[in-house]
Amino acid sequence: MASALPYKPKPGEIPTNPGVYRFRDADGRILYVGKAKNLRARLSNYFAPLHTLHERTRRMVTTAASVEWTVVKTDVDSLQLEYTWIQEYSPPFNVRYKDDKSYPYMAVTLGDEAPRVIVTRNRKIRGAKYFGPFPKVWAVHDTIDQLIKVFPIRTCSDSSYKKAMATGRPCFPGQIGRCGGPCSMKVTIEEHRAIVDDFVAFMSGGDQRFVKQLASRMREAAAAMDYESAADYRDKLQAMDAVLNRSALVLSEDTDADLFGIAEDELFAAVQHFIVRGGRVRGIRAVTIDKELDITGAELVDQLLQRAYGDAASEDVPRQVLVPTLPDDAAELEQWLQARRGKKVTLQVAQRGQKADLMRTATMNAQQALMLHKTRRSSDYTSRTKALTDLQEALELTEAPLRIECFDVSHLGGTGVVASMVVFEDGLPRKDQYRSFSVAETTDDTDSMYQVLMRRLAHIERDEAEQEAIDPTADGEVDTTRKKARFAYRPQLLLVDGGKPQVEAAARALRDSGHPEIALCGIAKRLEEVWMPGEDYPVILPRTSEALYLLQRLRDEAHRFAITHQRKKRGRDITTVLSEVPGLGAARIKALLRHFGSVSALKQATIDEIQELPGIGPRLAESVHAHLAQGSRGEDEGR
Repeated sequence: MASALPYKPKPGEIPTNPGVYRFRDADGRILYVGKAKNLRARLSNYFAPLHTLHERTRRMVTTAASVEWTVVKTDVDSLQLEYTWIQEYSPPFNVRYKDDKSYPYMAVTLGDEAPRVIVTRNRKIRGAKYFGPFPKVWAVHDTIDQLIKVFPIRTCSDSSYKKAMATGRPCFPGQIGRCGGPCSMKVTIEEHRAIVDDFVAFMSGGDQRFVKQLASRMREAAAAMDYESAADYRDKLQAMDAVLNRSALVLSEDTDADLFGIAEDELFAAVQHFIVRGGRVRGIRAVTIDKELDITGAELVDQLLQRAYGDAASEDVPRQVLVPTLPDDAAELEQWLQARRGKKVTLQVAQRGQKADLMRTATMNAQQALMLHKTRRSSDYTSRTKALTDLQEALELTEAPLRIECFDVSHLGGTGVVASMVVFEDGLPRKDQYRSFSVAETTDDTDSMYQVLMRRLAHIERDEAEQEAIDPTADGEVDTTRKKARFAYRPQLLLVDGGKPQVEAAARALRDSGHPEIALCGIAKRLEEVWMPGEDYPVILPRTSEALYLLQRLRDEAHRFAITHQRKKRGRDITTVLSEVPGLGAARIKALLRHFGSVSALKQATIDEIQELPGIGPRLAESVHAHLAQGSRGEDEGR
């Protein structure tokens, strides 16, 4: 691989102005579009020594054949131009968005003579006012059913409206009380327009003035003994409450904000976009992102906001945008958003209070969405088959690895070393065959990996020998008892969590155990590189490869299982220590651990703090504190 790119601009050629740059391939196709406050400083990062670049960035710059740039006056102009070109050219190395679905909206056709309310997925109806998106179609219909009891606006089709106005006979929905437009022959066009304005005002902010007005009229009617009118007002209040209760008040009533919760790994990001109007969550939009290049969280937020508001109408841009982290060009983004809204827009990170709580909720939803996206991808039969075939070709195996075992080593500051083995067969986890290991003495992670694999591989010969010793044709009593499954099956592929050092340690274990025929590879988390034994360079799987999905899922599952085992082991260790305290039974031990939340917090607790727990007196608290202090001193001496 060449150390320098042939199209690298000469020193001084790249200006220091703000601008937008484009990488093109040999056919002139645009591969990547980016913006910079200082073009020279930004582009110099791409022309650093190739071995120092992130692998996906290295693949982009080596695929490209040229780079060009356009200077603009301001940073805001570069932001707008970047968005325009990304939309126009869809560069393959820019992040790619996948909306989970086409969301239903409630729309009020304000451009019509007699506006009507409809459920639609079309966001381009001229003159329409949109509300949502809603998670389900039935949720939109249910909201409309409740609101037309309070604000009886038109719901019938345009053809029904024209026919009714031409003949003077009410439209069919109007005859059954489902349409309150002029076509129902109950209101004029002007009166109907006033009701529509109230409908829009209520949906725009859950305007409490309508609730107060109806409550006041209900009390007045009841006082005047007009119980029929009071009952009508009561029903309308209940309909309003039904709509408002579906979107609980999560922030102050004057809050209009968009909140973005993000969860990401090396390849993907999941985004939950909460739309808050009048303090209530009025809509939620979910997006999954494929990350082609290695970008920071701040850069991801930058591109996400461009995509969310690039074509947004002024009323869709809120007063406040809440994000997990501020982009480097936050000030320019605020100006860009303000130009779209026509009023001031603030871009903030939620630090505390209700907004921070809502951000945690959105982030938790994003984490679940990311996990679900990866799980669905790996559980699909077609995807699994392709993953195993791609893996066979990439690693040059003689057969598809139907059984893969993945190993991970975990420790806490060099102590409490444990390891995990997870098993995937035909691309799916076999949790009944997962195993965990404790490593008593070790020098480093590579030594731990060697020890664990030697212990696992020793069972191959033993289990196979036991199977060969069974003579199914021999006379005598047949043993029908089911033997406990151990390591009965030989894997086609061993996967280790780590790079070249871990792979070489695993290769040494395969040689020393007499099983060099078993295929081996490792996956390095930071760059998602796949390492083979004896190779100086990693295998680079395309980021859209099903094989990379499978390896990443194996690695993540092994890491999760190792951490779980380590936590259980630490819990058992501290429970054993506490059980030696006279007068401290299992129930009190459990109560102590639950009260303090962690072993470290319990060890740091004072006698007075331990004594605060019900059922633990001064003497018992002193015994617990002394016993834990003695155990800590023993650990320090052991180190």
